[in-house]
Amino acid sequence: MTTTDTARVVAVTGASSGIGAATARRLAADGHRLLLGARRTDRLETLAKEISAAGGTAAFRRLDVTDAADVRSFVSAARERYGRLDVVVNNAGVMPLSPLAALRTDEWDRMIDVNLRGVLHGIAAALPVMRAQGGGHFVNVASVGAYEVSPTAAVYCATKFAVRAVSEGLRQESAGDIRVTLVSPGVTESELADAISDPAAREAMKAYRAVALPASAIADAIAYAVSQPPQVDVNEIVVRPSASAQ
Repeated sequence: MTTTDTARVVAVTGASSGIGAATARRLAADGHRLLLGARRTDRLETLAKEISAAGGTAAFRRLDVTDAADVRSFVSAARERYGRLDVVVNNAGVMPLSPLAALRTDEWDRMIDVNLRGVLHGIAAALPVMRAQGGGHFVNVASVGAYEVSPTAAVYCATKFAVRAVSEGLRQESAGDIRVTLVSPGVTESELADAISDPAAREAMKAYRAVALPASAIADAIAYAVSQPPQVDVNEIVVRPSASAQ
């Protein structure tokens, strides 16, 4: 673990696997103090113990980002434990792809609730705290789907386009006070595709994900943005596999 004078208190949503877990490991190694949130507390507990064994600082709490009150409690827990909250990594996301004609409206609602409302809940809970303490940083994890649309991904991409719009709006409204970074991964090793219930979309995704980044590559991008001095605001980072055209 590296300890620096710029160590921050960081809350990470969706921290039980994939990009969230990799981000937790990387930020803890950089000396930041973490509160990890997700629904699978058994995984969070294992990750927090791993970080602590490596000399880092991490606590965890069960979190459902679709519940605004739960997100407020998550933010409060970070403040109670560490005395402040410097960074929120809004990472939780789901991706049950399907053609619109399949009419899987329950899956559409789930993507809107987690991918978009989850980010909004994180902002609503932490923005007053950051303003009161004189600064803070939101890192919102989107996707290359925030810039382009592909078949079976219309609703997923719509949520990510929306996260991109919300991030830019927050940046403009908070200039000089709150930093805002949008990180948009290309194909990355994660469990996102496991939620695809449509058979055709599931098969198509296997081919699409043949070339994928390790989650640690996205964690490195997030760590870069977080590590910048207060006067530097890294606004957008798009990370793709070098061998992929997507």
